[in-house]
Amino acid sequence: MRLLLVEDDIELATGLRADLVKAGFAVDTCDNGIDAEHLGDTEPYDAVVLDLGLPAKPGIDVLRAWRQRDNRVPVIVLTARDAWYERVDGFREGADDYLGKPFHIEELIARIRALIHRRHGQAVNSINAGGLHLDEDLQQVRLADGEMRELTGTEFRMLRYMMLNAGRILSKSTLSEHVYDQDSDRDSNLIEVYVRRLREKIGASMILTKRGQGYVFVDGSSRS
Repeated sequence: MRLLLVEDDIELATGLRADLVKAGFAVDTCDNGIDAEHLGDTEPYDAVVLDLGLPAKPGIDVLRAWRQRDNRVPVIVLTARDAWYERVDGFREGADDYLGKPFHIEELIARIRALIHRRHGQAVNSINAGGLHLDEDLQQVRLADGEMRELTGTEFRMLRYMMLNAGRILSKSTLSEHVYDQDSDRDSNLIEVYVRRLREKIGASMILTKRGQGYVFVDGSSRS
C-alpha cells in the first residue's frame, strides 16, 4: 500500500518515513500544502498522513480542497494542535482519523492499517482472502494448511494489495502505483517477476492472469 506523508519537520518526516517503510508501506513525502494538494489529487494513495501546520497552505485547507473535489482518500490528521475544537474542525472537513503529537509510531501504524482495512471491508486486525491469512507485523503469509511463508518487502506489499482487492482485475500499472513509491523504477516486467515469486510461495492457482488486462487474486468465486 502506498502512503503520502505530509510533514514540514524534516527530521520527524525522515524518521516516520523509515518506520512506515519498515512496516511495509511505500511512502512519498511532502513538506508543504501546495505540493501535498497536487499529489493527493494526482496520485492513487491508499492513505494520507497530513500535518495541519504546513507552509504555503494549511493542512486543513488542503483537506477541505480534496473533499470539495470529492477526493475520498483516507486521511489521518497529524498535528501538535490538540485543542478539542481543532479536532472537531478536522472531522468536519472530512478527516477520517486524528492523532496528536507526540505519539507512538506503533499507534500511527495501527491507525493507518485500520483505515485501509475498513475501506476494503476487512476486519481491523487481519487480512484474510482466498484461504490465506496475511500477518502484517511479521510480513508473512499463512497458507490454508497452516504453513507460514516468509515474504520480501515487495512481495508483502503486492500480496497485501491483491488480498485487499481479491476478485478484482488489477493491471500492472495499478499494482505498480500501489506497491512502489514515486521514486521507484516501475518497470512492468518487475511486476511479472514478483507475481511469479508469489505464485511459487502461495500456489499458482491463487493468482490468475487475465490476458491483456492484468491479474486477479482469487476470492473463491474468481477461479472460473
